[in-house]
Amino acid sequence: MLVIASRGSELALWQAHSIEQRLSAAGLLSRIRVIKTTGDKITGVPLASVGTKGLFTKEIEEALLDGSADLAVHSLKDLPTDLPPGLVLAGVPEREDARDAMVGRRLDELPEGATVGTSSLRRAAQLRHLRPDLNVESVRGNLDTRLRKLDDGQYDAIVLAAAGLKRLGWTKRIAEMLSPEVMCPAVGQGALALESLESGPGKDACAALDHSSTRAAVLAERSLLGALGGGCQVPIGAHAIVENSRLRLSALVAAPDGSEIVRAQSEGSISDAASLGRSLGAELLGRGARRILDSVYAG
Repeated sequence: MLVIASRGSELALWQAHSIEQRLSAAGLLSRIRVIKTTGDKITGVPLASVGTKGLFTKEIEEALLDGSADLAVHSLKDLPTDLPPGLVLAGVPEREDARDAMVGRRLDELPEGATVGTSSLRRAAQLRHLRPDLNVESVRGNLDTRLRKLDDGQYDAIVLAAAGLKRLGWTKRIAEMLSPEVMCPAVGQGALALESLESGPGKDACAALDHSSTRAAVLAERSLLGALGGGCQVPIGAHAIVENSRLRLSALVAAPDGSEIVRAQSEGSISDAASLGRSLGAELLGRGARRILDSVYAG
């Protein structure tokens, strides 16, 4: 029986159970092992201020390496671009909606000085650029915790990944879907990452669930992130789509205060996904993103 490692949040367990069900349909028995990560333990401060890569993956990857788990299910946006030696991104199932969503009120309906909550430096920077009159504050916790804080009146609206809301059946809570042109998503947002050892039954099981177009899209996004030297808690957005074996990638780097946004986009063959991402990352750096990122890392 395969052991699936997962975080214990409602969304993480939904994701793990979805993979468990797909493996069962393929004739593979599995069970879920819940692991508490560093990111789950640090709840009192904004994630961007912690400055540690792998906040939601380190302990899970340790379980893969010590053999107490065969595969892991992550939100792909939480998975660092550089994996520990011996581990691979063995499968990327078909992506859910990659967009961000406004919950509570539409962006253009918020009055001046309204308080908007987000746990993401990327979202906060873009919000401040779009609406410098808003009061953008950090909101931490699982999805249900953030929604409860909104309902309790701590925020006028919050920004969440649409994928999580859809997966948990909370689509009706969405006041507005934000297009990638308005709010560029996080690298890998809406996709799942199946991680395993370089060889063995876990890798084979994950590979069977791989979706080639989704993998190409997230490979481009992750290659861009790697070229920028960023982790999941930096003001970098990227969004790739595949149509007719062509891949279109758009990306941005934003100053945390929203005062400046550097954008770029590119298109190429699906077979060149990695190089497309690296090239666009280099282009962003040349346009001024390096200065923005240096200031973020120095802070």
